[in-house]
Amino acid sequence: KQYGADALRFALASGNSPGNDMRFSDEKIEAARNFANKLWNASRFVRMNLTVESVELPSSEKLALEDKWIIDKFNRLAANVTGALDKFEIGVALAQIYDFTWDIFCDWYIELVKPRLNDKDRDRGRICQNVLAYVLIGTLKLLHPFMPFITEEIYQSLPHEAGDPESIMISSYPEYSETCCFEQESEQFSRVIDAIKAIRTRRSEMNVPPSRKSKVFIQTKYKSSFSDNCYPFFVSLASASQVMVADEFSPDEVSADNAVQIITDSASIYLPLADIID
Repeated sequence: KQYGADALRFALASGNSPGNDMRFSDEKIEAARNFANKLWNASRFVRMNLTVESVELPSSEKLALEDKWIIDKFNRLAANVTGALDKFEIGVALAQIYDFTWDIFCDWYIELVKPRLNDKDRDRGRICQNVLAYVLIGTLKLLHPFMPFITEEIYQSLPHEAGDPESIMISSYPEYSETCCFEQESEQFSRVIDAIKAIRTRRSEMNVPPSRKSKVFIQTKYKSSFSDNCYPFFVSLASASQVMVADEFSPDEVSADNAVQIITDSASIYLPLADIID
């Protein structure tokens, strides 16, 4: 009565493993309810921005780098969840769906494509809508055995792929597909995500407000990963005023002496001190 059946089911499955006795707590059900709210709000945002009447995944040559990244992530999620359920590792399967939905889909992909959603009448906008709806519907299908009521409610309000039944309950469970595997592109874009995360973390540690823009110097051997198409993401998500990418910068341009240095697996990033510190 207090939290809803879906939140209760989610809480009972979360962290569960065969032969394991679990301690019951209201906090777990509150966390499950918060996840349901997150899913509902994200789905409402997607519905508000959809103008397509049916969902069709565009061909690979039409997809942007961030589209291939999210499709590849979802494709691997489908394989991992199915593998975990086959082994009766229900808690593992649910944790993977939770992490993908909250972090990758809601906190990253939706934020990345908001500018494209404004171009509803152009190809880039329609492609983005189809990918958003495709991944959301697939995520709902993966989540349906755990949270049947909210997933059915959202599914009913979305446009569907051709051949999809009216009820999510009798739809096909997502499966791994070779055609949706974009390992190289996903790895490339993951480098961009890691760089943006590292910049935001360092700015937060230094109490630099998002309104204070700074130049971003990216020194990397993976220059192709940080292409011109990725610069807008640094501007909108990492408070960058300008983005420069090179194999190496001269000390006159930027160095550890006159800039904050941030290290990731694929790059050394420099933020000029004059830009971020008063």
